Amino acid sequence: MRWGLLAAGLVLAGCGGSASAVDFGEELFQEARLSESQFNRFSCSTCHASTPVPEGGRINAGYSLHNVASRLGWWGGNETRLLDAVNFCYVSFMRGVSPLEPEEPKSRALYEYLVSISPGPEAPALPFTVVKDIVEVPRADAGRGAEVYRLACQTCHGEPHTGKGRLTEAASVLPEVVNDYDQLFPGIPKPLVVIEKVRHGQFFHVGGNMPLYSREALSDEDLGALLAFLGL
Repeated sequence: MRWGLLAAGLVLAGCGGSASAVDFGEELFQEARLSESQFNRFSCSTCHASTPVPEGGRINAGYSLHNVASRLGWWGGNETRLLDAVNFCYVSFMRGVSPLEPEEPKSRALYEYLVSISPGPEAPALPFTVVKDIVEVPRADAGRGAEVYRLACQTCHGEPHTGKGRLTEAASVLPEVVNDYDQLFPGIPKPLVVIEKVRHGQFFHVGGNMPLYSREALSDEDLGALLAFLGL
């Protein structure tokens, strides 16, 4: 349960903390106000479930945070402090100006909440396979692709073709956004641009504010189905 500079023996890591702190931490998990940026629309719950299995079969970019404080590493084992793992999201996606410090009230409350949903024993870091080289994937069933869109994409991008219900107006309307790709990404096939955005998110200097989908989060088969549904 390593959290920045806090030792595991402190009260925060002990008896589960006060109910008010846990409740405040849960609010921060569910709402975008963890970050004070006026441009942020992401919360922890945008990409993570808090239950062992995401409700409704949702396909999240990130693992469930159930039992997260019991893991021995995060981001595939590349982070060895839980606060560093949180700050990676906080700065990269939530537009936090500077990383959270362990003694901040919001930081401590979030930790209390994460501990409260971590009832299991110590567990290894979960695998996190980033697809480095972007290549085509075989197309699959478009019907399954419609389901993948609903479970993985619609929360942020809204309904296909209209964007109705999207998280923010900055989120692209799919698949219409590809109509601009000939000018934005000349010479690159449109499906490859979509694949890169899904597999790399805003990393590798792709731009935008998307989280990446690892192989564990989204299989090539489901990605191929999604492309088929989008007519790509």
